[in-house]
Amino acid sequence: MRTILLLALMIIGTFGYSQTNINGNVVDQNNEPIPGANIVIVGTTIGTVTDFDGNFNLATSEVPPFKIEVSSIGYTSIKESITSASQTITIILNESQTFLDEVVISASRTPERIFESPVTVERMGVSEIKNTAAADFYGGIENLKGVDVNTNSLTFKSVNTRGFASFANTRFMQLVDGMDNSAPALNFPIGNLVGLTETDVLSVELLPGASSALYGANAFNGILFMRSKSPFDYEGLSVAIKRGITSQEAAGDNAYTDVSIRAAHKFSDKFAAKVNFGYLDGTDWAANNIEGKDENNFIATGLTRENDLNYNGVNVYGDEVATDIKDVALTLESLGRIPAGANALIPSVQVSRTGYNESDLTNYSAKSIKADWGLYYRPIEDNSLELSYVGKVGTGNTIYQGTNRYNINGFFQEQHKLEIKNDNFFVRGYLVGDKSGDSYDMVFTGININRAWKSDQQWFGEYTGAYLQATLAGATDEAAHAAGRATAETGRFLPGTPEFQAAFDRSVNDPDLSTGSKFQDASKYYHADANYNFSHLIDFADIQVGGSFREYSLNSSGTIYTDTDGPINYSEFGVYTQVQKNLPLSGEKNLKLTGSVRYDKSEFFDGFFSPRISAGLTINRNHNIRASAQTGFRNPTTQDLFIGLDAGRAILVGSAPDNLDRYTRDFTISQAGQDNFGQQSSITQTGRAAYENSYSLSSVNELSQTGNPAVLEIANPDIITPEQVASLEIGYRGKIDKLIIDFSTYYNKYKDFISQEVVIAPLYGVVGDGGLSVAAVANGDFQAYSTYTNSDADVNSYGASLALSMKVLGNYDLEGSYTYTKLDFDRNANPDLQLNFNTPEHKFKASFGNTALFENFGFNVAYRFSDDYFWEATFAQGVVPEFHNIDAQINYSVPSIKSTFKAGGTNILGDEYYTAVGTGFIGSMYYLSWTINN
Repeated sequence: MRTILLLALMIIGTFGYSQTNINGNVVDQNNEPIPGANIVIVGTTIGTVTDFDGNFNLATSEVPPFKIEVSSIGYTSIKESITSASQTITIILNESQTFLDEVVISASRTPERIFESPVTVERMGVSEIKNTAAADFYGGIENLKGVDVNTNSLTFKSVNTRGFASFANTRFMQLVDGMDNSAPALNFPIGNLVGLTETDVLSVELLPGASSALYGANAFNGILFMRSKSPFDYEGLSVAIKRGITSQEAAGDNAYTDVSIRAAHKFSDKFAAKVNFGYLDGTDWAANNIEGKDENNFIATGLTRENDLNYNGVNVYGDEVATDIKDVALTLESLGRIPAGANALIPSVQVSRTGYNESDLTNYSAKSIKADWGLYYRPIEDNSLELSYVGKVGTGNTIYQGTNRYNINGFFQEQHKLEIKNDNFFVRGYLVGDKSGDSYDMVFTGININRAWKSDQQWFGEYTGAYLQATLAGATDEAAHAAGRATAETGRFLPGTPEFQAAFDRSVNDPDLSTGSKFQDASKYYHADANYNFSHLIDFADIQVGGSFREYSLNSSGTIYTDTDGPINYSEFGVYTQVQKNLPLSGEKNLKLTGSVRYDKSEFFDGFFSPRISAGLTINRNHNIRASAQTGFRNPTTQDLFIGLDAGRAILVGSAPDNLDRYTRDFTISQAGQDNFGQQSSITQTGRAAYENSYSLSSVNELSQTGNPAVLEIANPDIITPEQVASLEIGYRGKIDKLIIDFSTYYNKYKDFISQEVVIAPLYGVVGDGGLSVAAVANGDFQAYSTYTNSDADVNSYGASLALSMKVLGNYDLEGSYTYTKLDFDRNANPDLQLNFNTPEHKFKASFGNTALFENFGFNVAYRFSDDYFWEATFAQGVVPEFHNIDAQINYSVPSIKSTFKAGGTNILGDEYYTAVGTGFIGSMYYLSWTINN
């Protein structure tokens, strides 16, 4: 009998043990529900999250009494005691005192309050994303302090901090759940093409400045961290639908659609899965700048086809092809096609072919289709160990401006990651691959449509012959040039005709740039990294160790890289450690010391160390002062090393030691050159000529102006090595009454600054010989190369940022920030060094809003000012005028249908502006959105 009773008690006990069931509701101090709040049993990983109405249910085998911790970003966490197996509770979370209480992970690879972070860090959480005045969360990054966002096109924005901005921004890293988002062929991310859908974003963190000590190569000018929601914590189906219009003078009013869908389910405490889908469709900002560029690629207002024989329009393509008609006359005379001595009537002047407007070469389709999925497994109960597989794919259409303007059409990128982690370590490996789809170079499309109709030799020959005939008939020089162009243009393929379309189709499907313009690539890289935090094993300090390995496989079939004989493979690795120690001082004072060092090695370069030290002094709960000294580095990119691309104005040749001879090309020597060079009509030149037998571009330009050979300067740039930076930063975070202050200032000193330098390589002679090489330059028998090298010039930059925020008029949020950025560089002493600083000296941002103006209703208005600045790039150079921009939104929540409705607009004043020379003007966007269960 006692045995039966004992068994019954055991069964009852077991039943009770498995039936602890907690129901609850989480609200804020205004009794508004808090969706997505985390509920975790203290000391375990068992937990759940609240639904849209703030409700939750937690079923567990834990036996009361125990405590649960309830937390949500933007609120102060709270612990609640559970005393019975069936309990219903209401939990009130108060808003965090300030954003300084929010927790970040990126600064030290471990959770810590922003207030105590050893370096500057910016953050957007779920509430900030919901209330952003931008059209989407990625656009909202533009409103963060100290951040520059350059708009390449509607779907391609480039994020940068602290100067040296470009669309090909290889100095800034973008990580999505720990994966590098850079496209292998391009070495930089194409905006948010394979990033996150808005319904899956948990947080965005941004570290400005060098972070190589922890994150390795390319974490040089800043890192953007995007984290997604775990299906264990955020279940259910979420949908966001956005419809509106984009409005631009050049493109008109066009429909805009943006849809995000997220589905996540926790099948058990051990297994969960999620899938996301995003779709965006719109019309890009049209670029229609027909101002001309001078010989140094500067926009020269007033240059047109009518007044410039060598006209090269900013957004006109095909007119890059030009020649000196005097040379044409000499060739025609040698062939007996014009009378002997007739060349004396032909002036030595550069004449360019007639090009096509960009709008004739693209339909400005802006589209993004992306999906990702993840499987997550936690094999051990009450343990944070998690195994996961994540896959991502994305494709779309956009415009990219690099050396030329590119129509990125059907570009595809994929990522696949396997990861094992717990609270103390992670090990992950992932693959990133891309395919260029039907992308093409619009500049070469214009060039080769022209050539499909009439070769350059025929066109310039007809031009020169007609000029001569008109001159002999007594025409003025202007009239003779007009006659020459009219004759050469006879039969030109006009946009909209079958002949034009056939030539266009042939060009964009041909990857040979001598006849076509297709952008062809299928490159990839493999990456692995790991980190272990010993803080649970060691008491005296928090110690972390980690490392990474990456292998590149470049595969452009010779269209971008010098990989005509097969893929180019190479690798690099790094290891690091960090030690962090808290030293309690008197009262509330605390000193937090952090030291880290990283060793990196590429197979092409010697290894080197990157140290970082920082100190944060917490005076009390309202004031913290920090200082750091760190170094950063970046390895030369794949293009720096192995590119071999004729971009029209110059041939781009990477400077990996074995790349100098990989690029070869045959050149035709002019008639005058043949007379000087023993009648040899052609010559084969390798990329080595750029680095070992070249003059500086500025001295060649000076020769053309003065005719004095003594002005020529030998260039012969060194082959590339890694770039390094030493950075000092001081900052303060604090609260004075209601005012929140975040200030930082920095100074960066660069060593071996990586840049492109355009040089001139004569087709014959040796630079410095005072003879043949000078004759080659004078005869036009040379090739311009864009080389990749390091500068020994002093390149420094410095700046400061100040952000202020406070509650005003009761519950209104008022924020403002000012950023100063300055380049310290002697341009006159280094005229050939292109830095691409491309950053306004002064920026001001402000926002004003209220998340609860009245029940379920909020609004936000954001203002941005940018000072004018000089834009320096290989495509075009010129001044970007100052601009003022206002974005605004109102939102209304309907808890009964778990929905939020939002109406907003960007650039609502309608003052069109641009952030880079050569891109389309940025117009306005107006939209309505409906978000469900997010």
